[in-house]
Amino acid sequence: MVDKSARTPAETKDAGVLIVGLGRFGSSMALTLDRLGQDVLAVERSPGLVAHYSDRFPIVEADASNPEALEQLGAREFSVAVVGVGTSLEASVLITGNLVDMGTPQIWAKAISAEHGRILQRIGAHHVVFPEADAGNRVAHLVSGKLLDYIEVEDGFTIVKMRPPRETQGFTIEQTKVRERYGVTIIGVKSPGQEFVYAEPTTRISSNDLIVVSGHSELLERFAARP
Repeated sequence: MVDKSARTPAETKDAGVLIVGLGRFGSSMALTLDRLGQDVLAVERSPGLVAHYSDRFPIVEADASNPEALEQLGAREFSVAVVGVGTSLEASVLITGNLVDMGTPQIWAKAISAEHGRILQRIGAHHVVFPEADAGNRVAHLVSGKLLDYIEVEDGFTIVKMRPPRETQGFTIEQTKVRERYGVTIIGVKSPGQEFVYAEPTTRISSNDLIVVSGHSELLERFAARP
């Protein structure tokens, strides 16, 4: 059953993101994308969740593990799809496989285990995300040291926000020689009450500043451990 607020395929062609599954991950994605002004069409089989979100963004009540249902709601017209179903491995794999068969250019799929992720990759998902594992990893870094924020981008490359070690305070970035000594790069500085500024060799770091640093996670952890 298609909600009256759902868009037709003609209206969604060449634009928007298809989100399948409105659990915590999928609903957070849909709400955030909608807030950012991105066109979203959500697909959910639970009538209760459909009713809950029907006034927030366009939504279709359907079983996306059925390829005919995806065809009817115009899934082929979307260049990006997010599979937020994680608790049912069978449904996650079936939905992802259906989108692969349709030739969806970008498929982002949620996985709840390494084995689940490998299956999704093998059947053709372009991006596999591990929300719980990623959140656990991020929070572990935040509670264990000086890091105020932690984002692992890919293959260990990470960006962190932290307080500057004492040895950098009062010096310019060029004078600290952080890159030569620790293999990390200070990419920005935020002083209290001031706008964020991209770091330059002459940018001076004070004890009250926050710095944004990039590099491999192990090197960043070593740098953040400095007093």
